Amino acid sequence: MNDAPRGATDPLPFDSPERDLGVLVGYDGSEHADLALDYAAEEAARRGTVLTVVTAYTIPVKLYTTLAAVPAHPDDITAERTAESILSEARTRLAGSARQIDYRTVPGHATSVLEDLSVGAQVVVLGARGRGGLVGQVVGSVANAMPVRAHCPTIVIGEPHESDERANAVAVAVDGSERSRVVLVEAARIAHARKVPLEVITVLPSSEEWLYWYPDAGLNDQMVADRTRELERELESWAEETAKEFPGLETTASAYIGNPKDVIAARTGLNELTVMGTRGRGAIRSALLGSVSRSVLHHARGPVMVVPS
Repeated sequence: MNDAPRGATDPLPFDSPERDLGVLVGYDGSEHADLALDYAAEEAARRGTVLTVVTAYTIPVKLYTTLAAVPAHPDDITAERTAESILSEARTRLAGSARQIDYRTVPGHATSVLEDLSVGAQVVVLGARGRGGLVGQVVGSVANAMPVRAHCPTIVIGEPHESDERANAVAVAVDGSERSRVVLVEAARIAHARKVPLEVITVLPSSEEWLYWYPDAGLNDQMVADRTRELERELESWAEETAKEFPGLETTASAYIGNPKDVIAARTGLNELTVMGTRGRGAIRSALLGSVSRSVLHHARGPVMVVPS
């Protein structure tokens, strides 16, 4: 199995105009799909690109014991008509939009369909849960799988929040690894395009957590404070270096102390977008999301973009 980072195998930059599907959104008619559709339409407008709305459908395998039980229309036609009906809800919701919109129904499982189409997309937008998802349920299977299988960044939209509770800024979580530089550059490009500041953050585990496992480590508050400032200086250097590629981009850098999963998840409610990588420092290159990224998606309070890293 090829264990190279996904970014090394994708031939086109994420924002390449050759990715002619533009902003790709999966739509199933659910409440979260409506939120994702609205967000995707705004994102397509910001990028000046096409919006591609896709409804995937599967053809059920059924056994009919009598001739009378056979439906009037073949199952594949019924499934396609149902998908077209769902897609018409998206057409109605976007009626009057001046954007170029491509509507598609595609046979197959939603994850596989979107994965295949993501090769030609700049970004994929999904609702956190699909049709039939229970309120309070964890992130749905498609939203869980796509960030690591997509050939472009994936934005997952959860519950709606009041806009005045958010700062007009993009936050990006990094861990100092080389693969997180790819994530930083993508976040900087988005912040620059939106004309908002970029906050670069990292999270340092608390000294209490370390001392539980290493009681003789000799950590103290001053050592933690010194290391925090050191990390912030490193982040500032990264941010300043990246900002040179995006003239006018305002950047800040912050190091926080705590559980990375909790800290980053909480901060997703403070910015208009939080950007992360699929895997972090020391993670096994596997088909699964890193534990921090997965946890943040499950507990996010705002839109989260996961960049293949």
